[in-house]
Amino acid sequence: FAEVLCHADENSALMEFKRSFRTNTTDWPCIYSKLDSWSLDGSGDCCSWDGVKCDEVTSRVIALNLSSSCLSGTMSPNTTLFRLVHMESLNLAFNNFNFSSIPYGFGNLSKLQYLNLSSSNFYGEIPRDISQLSKLVSLDLSRDETLHMPNMGDFFHNLTGLKELDLSWVSSLSPFLPMLANFSSLTLLRLEYCELSGNFPVSIFQLPNLEVLSVAGNSNLYGFFPKPHWGSPLKSLDLSLTNFSGEIPTSIGNLSLLNELVAWGCYFSGSLPSSMGNLSHLTALNLHKNNLQGQIPISFADLTQLSVLDLSYNNLQGQIPISFANLTQLSMLQLSSNNLSDDSLEWVVNLTKLTILDISGNSFLLIILSAIVMSRHLCTNPLSGRQVALWGPTIRSLSLLVQMDLFPPPSTTPWNPISRAPSLLAPTSTTTKTP
Repeated sequence: FAEVLCHADENSALMEFKRSFRTNTTDWPCIYSKLDSWSLDGSGDCCSWDGVKCDEVTSRVIALNLSSSCLSGTMSPNTTLFRLVHMESLNLAFNNFNFSSIPYGFGNLSKLQYLNLSSSNFYGEIPRDISQLSKLVSLDLSRDETLHMPNMGDFFHNLTGLKELDLSWVSSLSPFLPMLANFSSLTLLRLEYCELSGNFPVSIFQLPNLEVLSVAGNSNLYGFFPKPHWGSPLKSLDLSLTNFSGEIPTSIGNLSLLNELVAWGCYFSGSLPSSMGNLSHLTALNLHKNNLQGQIPISFADLTQLSVLDLSYNNLQGQIPISFANLTQLSMLQLSSNNLSDDSLEWVVNLTKLTILDISGNSFLLIILSAIVMSRHLCTNPLSGRQVALWGPTIRSLSLLVQMDLFPPPSTTPWNPISRAPSLLAPTSTTTKTP
């Protein structure tokens, strides 16, 4: 059989699209101009051009991926892309369309399943005819701060087959939240910094296939921590910088697949439930700056996959469980500004991957063994407390440290026995630091 080449009408449409833009390799996040591989005169097989994919049988263009292609210019209302009516996937993310409007005409691309126009400096109202793309499974219009939803109550009416929806930074979304609770196919929902307000629908947490949910950065969005059912597919949850409040329920332990929980800058209170120890897949837990109280549960030592743990700026009390020595994957441990106390952190020596350790603003009497101090994974990070004692040959072992602060602010620091020891801010410093 003779090879079927790119159709002339689609070749022409692509070349006209190319000529309507210039490439600017200084624009961020430009990687390289895929259009450079397109023939200047339109000769050759457009199916072989970079970023273009054709159907193997019909040779019709079915996918166009020009993400991070250094495109710069305004998008014409009559863009020739709308002549590629067989397209199933279009990705124009991370280009610079100079705050032009997203053109009306997407309704012509009735076969479109994947549409990504994110981070491309579009402006204005999202075209209403995008709502006609009933075959869409993935829609990403995120991170164009000046985009807003149309005043069209049934915008999502034909889009219930969506599996991935990212409208982060798009405004005027609040009225549409209840409708999204009916999108049973959703696996990913990101609505970050959308100026959402009011109460977040609890039913969205209960979507049967939802794996990723982020509503971070919506300071006027209210809600409570979900009470998940056993077997929930949720893997990533981000509620940061919202007005979510209340206690973290014991049922959080039902999120057996959760690997990321980020809820810093919220208003959660009460104790950390011991059932969190059931989250065996958790790699990141950030509850910085809430109103949490009580002790850190011993069950946290079962979170052996944790790489990041941040419980700083709460009201936690008591000792850090010595069984934290089991958390050998930790690279960051932030426990500063609580009411924690302990007389030994010897277990830290087991955390060989640790690169960030901040336990300042507590009431520790630190016994720092030379083996801990010599760990190269503590370099450049603060280690501080109100009372400090250095045992053994610790000071002689400081040559590996770039920075280590053992001194709280003078106004709150009682006299301590090493107040006139050599400065620990730099390995070669000979200055002294007095209270």
